[in-house]
Amino acid sequence: MRTTIDLPDELLRQVKAKAALDGLKLKDLIARFVEQGLRGASSHAASRKRQRSELPIARAATGRALPALSNTEIQRILDAEEFLGGRPD
Repeated sequence: MRTTIDLPDELLRQVKAKAALDGLKLKDLIARFVEQGLRGASSHAASRKRQRSELPIARAATGRALPALSNTEIQRILDAEEFLGGRPD
């Protein structure tokens, strides 16, 4: 269903930027926010517990999401860099 909403210019810029960073269409991000708001409104009345926000996703300059690394994998990378004298190769 289509609808029209009026948002302040700065808020719209922020929402567009978040949609781009998350790789979503603007309409999909707004729908997600509305769903979360509705879930939060009904559960907020029942309990005052805050919902945790999603963790940010690291992206390469190309826009592709970088793979998540475990603590062990990160430590291996750091150890290899230290062994090579600070060179990442």
